[in-house]
Amino acid sequence: MENERSNMQHALPPEQAAAKVAILVECERLAEAGITFVVVHFDGSGDEGVNEDIKCYATEDYAYEESEVQEVNFSHLQEHFEELVPYGYEDGCGGFGDVILNVKTRKIRVERNDRFEDYTTSSHEV
Repeated sequence: MENERSNMQHALPPEQAAAKVAILVECERLAEAGITFVVVHFDGSGDEGVNEDIKCYATEDYAYEESEVQEVNFSHLQEHFEELVPYGYEDGCGGFGDVILNVKTRKIRVERNDRFEDYTTSSHEV
């Protein structure tokens, strides 16, 4: 089940607002290097989580896995991307997703997927 996306802007906490600014300031340099998307993947459960290293891609669509650019190093942006990873994604069954910067549009999207446990109960008399 997919949640409906909201077009409403909400105020970011100061740390996240600063991280967003730091990332967007680099868009010109990223574009000059031929980068179109920058992604940090996160995954966690059982109160532990991991954020993968920042990855840069050169593509015009979201099929970015096949177009990773290895020759550039924007690892200094890692901590800023990690600041935008949703709080609590590692709790319980956990969650996973991506923080994605579209360099051309200068928009950052956070895609979060939450895991959950479900069960069914049946009973009968014998």
